[in-house]
Amino acid sequence: MKLVHQINLAFGIALVLVLSVAGIVIHYVLLDHLIGAQREDLKVMSIEMTALLKEEYPQVTDVSVRKLPFELPITAPSSDVSAVLTDQMGSVIAASPITHTAKNVETLTAVTTSQASSVQSIQAGSDKNFITVEKLTPQGKLTLYTPISKVRTIEQALLKRLLIIFGAAGFAMLLLSIFITRKLINPLIRLRNELNKVKQRQFSDVALIKAGGEIGSVAHSVHEMAKELNHFNQVQKQFFQNASHELKTPLMSISGYAEGIRDGVFEGENVRKGLDIIMNESARLKKLVTEMTLLAKLDSEEDVFRSEEISLEELLTETVERLNPLLVKQEIMLHTEYGNLGTVKLRADRDKLLQAMLNIVSNAVRYAHQQIYIHAKLCKGQVIINVSDDGPGIPEELLPYLFHRFVKGKDGESGLGLAISRAIVERCGGLIQAGNGSKGGAVISLKFPEIA
Repeated sequence: MKLVHQINLAFGIALVLVLSVAGIVIHYVLLDHLIGAQREDLKVMSIEMTALLKEEYPQVTDVSVRKLPFELPITAPSSDVSAVLTDQMGSVIAASPITHTAKNVETLTAVTTSQASSVQSIQAGSDKNFITVEKLTPQGKLTLYTPISKVRTIEQALLKRLLIIFGAAGFAMLLLSIFITRKLINPLIRLRNELNKVKQRQFSDVALIKAGGEIGSVAHSVHEMAKELNHFNQVQKQFFQNASHELKTPLMSISGYAEGIRDGVFEGENVRKGLDIIMNESARLKKLVTEMTLLAKLDSEEDVFRSEEISLEELLTETVERLNPLLVKQEIMLHTEYGNLGTVKLRADRDKLLQAMLNIVSNAVRYAHQQIYIHAKLCKGQVIINVSDDGPGIPEELLPYLFHRFVKGKDGESGLGLAISRAIVERCGGLIQAGNGSKGGAVISLKFPEIA
């Protein structure tokens, strides 16, 4: 069953249950209210009739009543209400209305005697078809009663009207629920179709579904995910293309010179030059494969990264010492500024983070004219390391892709160094960014959380 039908069915069942319970509760509450109102009316009537008896027959007792030749004038204000006067023994003395035509004691006695048994059951409360009220008078006990059927008729008529109103309101709510459900489900159906595109790897075809609330947030997340997957897919394709190109170049050189030496094309000193080229290209190929393997491990393996507390000052000092021969060779001056960060600690894999720093600084050496600067500072619980140079800077079109694989500048080597640095820094819980300084030159910024 479709979700829209399930929601509508569940809402319909819930609505029927709620209306049914409400109808039953209203039925009993309304009936009790009407019975209570009728009983209050009977109490008022009994008070008025008791006052009338006291006024017209103040000296009459239950004994003298039996000797009266005429019926006591007891008349209820409503035709649906009956009144009965009984003595202390429970015998009916008078009743109203009376159904006899002869106004004599014998007829009255016969009528009241026939009513005695039913009146006693009404007074005892065993007859549930009547609403009764009793009042003591000088002549005996006055009992007023009215049939409950009239109250039930009024209650049923009101209940029917309420049920009609409930039914109309329930039908309107059901239509409203169908409308709201469709409005909520339609974005989900469209979102499902977009997810099917993701399943079929049609990432670029995934559209943004406009909806409100949580569904809109999910739709936005799905659209962003599709964009990331599409970008990742493009990067993967570009990675294999660039990898094949980068591997093909040294392999072609090795193969060409090896075949030339084998076939005797190179002789004498040229053989030695050819062997040197083979060795250099082999070393370049080995380095490229090593970097690609390391990058793959950083992306997929957890045990390749071992985190520990390291000293920031020791890390930067070893970076400078490792690159010192290259700096002397290129005649580059490197300036460091640590301030009072000698006791600052980072949590990272020391060897991996050192490699990342070496990649970043050696990249700066490749493009710097004369100066390289390493500044480290502590700001709001973060350790910030800036590596800048006085070179030409990073082209604006290259900035968004600088840390992608096989992306390199004019004098770059494999295009994997900064990609490896980014993977290492992020595994350390840090952030790496690139930009250009206000006076020119590239600036690579690294941010790490400080260990308290």
